Amino acid sequence: MLRLVTRLALFAGPLAAALLQAAPAAAVERNFAGSAQLDYLFVPDASSRPGGRSVYDGFTTEVALKLAADVSDHLSANVKVCYGCHGLELPMAYFDFRVADELVFRAGRFSPSFGAFNIRQDPANHATSDKPLPYDMGRMLRLGDWNLGVLPSPFPDNGVEIGGTHWFGERVQLDYALYATSGFRAPTGSNDLTWSLSQTRGGNMIDNNGVPATGGRVVATFRVGEGNDVTVGGSVMYGTWDPANRFSYLIVGGDAAARIGRTQVRFEYLVRRQTFAPDPAVPYKLLVPASGEDTFEKHGAYLEVERSMTETVTLLARADGLYRAGNLPVASPLAPRAAVFRYTVGGTVAIAPGFRIKASGELWAFSNDVPVHQDLDLAFHLGVVGTF
Repeated sequence: MLRLVTRLALFAGPLAAALLQAAPAAAVERNFAGSAQLDYLFVPDASSRPGGRSVYDGFTTEVALKLAADVSDHLSANVKVCYGCHGLELPMAYFDFRVADELVFRAGRFSPSFGAFNIRQDPANHATSDKPLPYDMGRMLRLGDWNLGVLPSPFPDNGVEIGGTHWFGERVQLDYALYATSGFRAPTGSNDLTWSLSQTRGGNMIDNNGVPATGGRVVATFRVGEGNDVTVGGSVMYGTWDPANRFSYLIVGGDAAARIGRTQVRFEYLVRRQTFAPDPAVPYKLLVPASGEDTFEKHGAYLEVERSMTETVTLLARADGLYRAGNLPVASPLAPRAAVFRYTVGGTVAIAPGFRIKASGELWAFSNDVPVHQDLDLAFHLGVVGTF
């Protein structure tokens, strides 16, 4: 743990120093915050399936340190470093220039506005140790077979974003965002995106084709009473992923949430449609089009209900899943139509301010005969999370 803290400090130090010196000390308001989660994932038969382990079970740690500074009434900055299964990562290093509530310019490295879950993807901000399957980034069973979720979160990138908020009276709030970023990437000849190339550990975070990815998000929130509200949002992202700009991905998502007193209900649906060129030297399960260009879709969704039973106890039930349709190599364990379903029950207990215990149980079903549930697996999480 001491080595980890030292590495985080070395990584964040120069960035934090530069940020704090951006203006005279008297003109800057600073906020330093962090969180850490230690989770133990137990999968009883992780080693018994063909091919052995395909999950990050055992102990895993996620640590995040964030520094925010209000440089002036119009300019603010954020820097965040984190550590997890992906190693050290720089998910935030950006400036916000606020003209008005309705017009804010963002530039630097950040996760573009897509979906509802990304704003609470830090483990301190959600009740389970892992993430919904559409946004899975490491704790999914058989993650190698599926290449993670639809859009692993967080998904930091380099670029610019324009956004803002407008209130219609006191009950309706409208938020919007439009962005241009480097976009996701993969080497020529890949069947899917290579997520690690968008991470700091990939080494080179420069765009591989020079053409930005673009997208946007619109969200409407309706206040329907004291402590009650309903939110509906839509998101889209489009870009090319290969060096020649020949192949593309389109990600579309819709989300809805309701807060009714102590109860939160959330639903999201994502789909990614991606084109690729099957390797002529590799046999595929379906006939490859004469054009040499093929397509697949990956769908993901989750529905969860979270209830604060008391000031210290929160319970959660969630159903989520992934569905993939399209061509893939014969060597893949997935069929041209494959799905994974997961059912989770869990909760948190606050032991002290800023310190909670998390526990959950999961029933997994993998199927190459959609929508039949086959090949069942159990998984159990026990973790602790602290914030400051």
